[in-house]
Amino acid sequence: MSSLRLAAVLLLALTTCAEHHMSRYRLDKRQGGNTNIPILISNWCTETIYPAILTQGGTGPSTTGYTAQPNTNQTVYVSSDWQGRVWGRTNCSFSSNGNSGSACTTGDCGGLQACKGPGAPPATLAEFTLAGSQSQDFYDISLVDGYNLGLAIVLLPNGNQALQSLDPSTTNPSCVASLEGFAASASSYNPYANNQQFLGTSSASPLPFESKQTASTISSWCPWDLQTSPPLAPGDGVYPYPDGSITRPAFDPCISACSKYGDASYCCTGKYNGPNSCSPSYYSKAAKAVCPDAYSYAYDDQTSTFITPSGGGFQVVFCPGGRSTDIIESKGGGAIKHG
Repeated sequence: MSSLRLAAVLLLALTTCAEHHMSRYRLDKRQGGNTNIPILISNWCTETIYPAILTQGGTGPSTTGYTAQPNTNQTVYVSSDWQGRVWGRTNCSFSSNGNSGSACTTGDCGGLQACKGPGAPPATLAEFTLAGSQSQDFYDISLVDGYNLGLAIVLLPNGNQALQSLDPSTTNPSCVASLEGFAASASSYNPYANNQQFLGTSSASPLPFESKQTASTISSWCPWDLQTSPPLAPGDGVYPYPDGSITRPAFDPCISACSKYGDASYCCTGKYNGPNSCSPSYYSKAAKAVCPDAYSYAYDDQTSTFITPSGGGFQVVFCPGGRSTDIIESKGGGAIKHG
């Protein structure tokens, strides 16, 4: 694909994906609110990342992008009616004079450290619509634009008694689709040893984790044509068949089929714009297998959207480690709809 063709497709992808499914939960009339809802952003990765924040409704924080060293936290505040997303950028190099092109390997937003728009795919997204219909908060982990970093969302009660009574094992999803921190043995994985807590939960009510993935499947789940940096062909430049016999890089971001090709059937647009006409693509099926609680395509609502009463804050954790949660499959779709 020529560079001009690729740029056009990526621009289309940004346009079609930037406002995807979460816009369906907006109120017709937004409620006002002070910026008193905390969003705690935590970098549990072993490398420096560059979190970014995009406000799509309500009042967002003044910080829209910054540098996060490993094992650091930063709290930003949003309004009680905020709608927006948080994502992580990788391998960034920002110029004091601004970048004419991309500054980051993944999640770049026009070469700027302080983002003024959505990030370029692929990027794992934490999406929020606060004070949506019936005074509820809607949130999810989205892989609709692709995957670059593991991510978890932890509900913070923020002094709200109604939220303090919720079972945290039904409110805190996690997506781990890369080898960093991945617990390869499902049978022996126990993040609660020695009375430890993990993602806001304890052994009294543990998170359910998916048990089918192995280190091999996690390292190779991304369809070959959707890798952003596929390994070079060995030998005389001819790939052996199947391609899975080639070792992939440890950091292997995966762009979604919609973001790469812009096809209406992949993006749920045009005649495919509807839950009865749009089906998961080959990418969506692969993403859903490794992250069961995450959005994999635009009409994945019933198996991806977490709903709680309004008023709480959230922690967004990059590279949570362990394994992906399997809350909805294990507990049923009704378990994540608290209203």
